[in-house]
Amino acid sequence: MTKYLFIDRDGTLVAEPEDEQVDALEKIEFEPEVIPALRELAEAGYSLVMVTNQDGLGTSSFPEEDFRIPQEFILKTLSSQGIRFDDVLVCPHFPSDNCLCRKPRTGLVTEYLKRTDWDRGSSYVIGDRQSDAELAANMGLAALQYSRESLNWSAIAKAILKKERVATVTRNTRETRITVSVNLDRQGGSSISTGVGFFDHMLDQIATHGGFQLNLKADGDLHVDEHHTVEDVGIALGSALKQALGDKRGIVRFAFALPMDEVYAKIEGFETSLLEQTPSAVLDISGRPFCSFVCDADFVRASVGDFPVEMVPHFFRSLSDAMGITLHLFVSPGNTHHQVEALFKGFGRALRQAVKVEGNQLPSSKGVL
Repeated sequence: MTKYLFIDRDGTLVAEPEDEQVDALEKIEFEPEVIPALRELAEAGYSLVMVTNQDGLGTSSFPEEDFRIPQEFILKTLSSQGIRFDDVLVCPHFPSDNCLCRKPRTGLVTEYLKRTDWDRGSSYVIGDRQSDAELAANMGLAALQYSRESLNWSAIAKAILKKERVATVTRNTRETRITVSVNLDRQGGSSISTGVGFFDHMLDQIATHGGFQLNLKADGDLHVDEHHTVEDVGIALGSALKQALGDKRGIVRFAFALPMDEVYAKIEGFETSLLEQTPSAVLDISGRPFCSFVCDADFVRASVGDFPVEMVPHFFRSLSDAMGITLHLFVSPGNTHHQVEALFKGFGRALRQAVKVEGNQLPSSKGVL
């Protein structure tokens, strides 16, 4: 989904003169670091919208031409540096006009508020005045109040781009009640409780080897059996991981092998595994749900502790469907405990590599994942 930055002009993109009116070319002074910061944000996939109050625009005190010439210069200068605004929204009224479009009122952004095709959780209003912060509150967005001294453009870019990838999902059915929270950019401090001890241990393996924080609480109908709890945890966890990944920009794919005593699971390039038929747990954050599970010689035991091993493939299928990933699992013969643990650890290591951010580009020639 599109992420927007709704940005004020005077005092934020360019310095605001003492008379509060940028009506001549010689009055234009770009704010420090604004160009490299906006370039970095645009390259990271943010769409830019200018939202500005221009008191009395079009009146004798501020003729249209006096606004147009500096405005075109500002936009052309930014465009020459790869910075383009999807939209430029201008309120021309005085405060005394009591219009609906003057910030902090939302008249200028009404069309955006009507739409549901953009990511409000990752969008911001950036401006130097309290009215910009109030506009953000009225739009239901986070505000970043620009200041050369306390929150300059370098700090703004860092704050936005270093935002942790987090998500919380609640799934309540007649059979289970589950809340799961993930933070892909923080390790340790996980808390997991499903009522199935060995399953808790396996989920902790995913979080530990996946390098992310997982807090999960599940209350299910274990008096019936473990099926609904394991299945719904897979769905909830997959949904949370998908939500935390956001637009997936910069994530990578990888190859990884995991030995577990006499058992091993191998994560490798998708095409290679299919051609060579090697033992694998192939993970592709593709947006196309698919899960294939092969256990060489099958599991020898029916359960490990209180966890029925027949639920292993079902868990991973539920997770991959909800997360929208392609997942191929293969584990070699051996001790059943080790087989199951190798799969969960291997999946965690695969996930750790897959969600790692190494740039800003979307890793797909289609332009969508």
